[in-house]
Amino acid sequence: MFERLFTRIANKVAFAAGTPLSFLLCCLVILVWAVTGPLFNFSDTWQLIINTGTTIVTFLMVFLIQNTQNRDGAAIQAKLDELIRVGDARNLLIGIEHLTESEVEDIRRKCEEAVKRNRRTRE
Repeated sequence: MFERLFTRIANKVAFAAGTPLSFLLCCLVILVWAVTGPLFNFSDTWQLIINTGTTIVTFLMVFLIQNTQNRDGAAIQAKLDELIRVGDARNLLIGIEHLTESEVEDIRRKCEEAVKRNRRTRE
C-alpha cells in the first residue's frame, strides 16, 4: 500500500519538477528572495532562509528522482530481456545488469569483436 502511494507521488513530483512551469516558479522564488535582500539588510537569517529551503528541496528530490530512475531502468531491462528471450539474440545476455562492471565490459567487448568479425566476413 505504502509502496504504491510512494510510487504515485514520486512519479507526479518527478514529472512536475521537470516542467518549464516548475523552473519558472523556482526562478521566481529566487528573484523574490534576491529582491527582499535590501529589506532584510542581507542578514544571515535572510541568507539562511534560501540556503535551508534549497537544501531541503534538493535532499528530497534526490530520493524521488532516484526512485523513478530505478523503476524506469528496471522496466527497460525487463522489456529488453523479453525481446532477447523471444528473439534470435543470445539468451545469455538476459540479466547482465546484475553482473559487475568488469563482467559487463567483458561481454560488451566480446560483442564488439563479434560485430567486427561479421563486418570483415561481409566485405
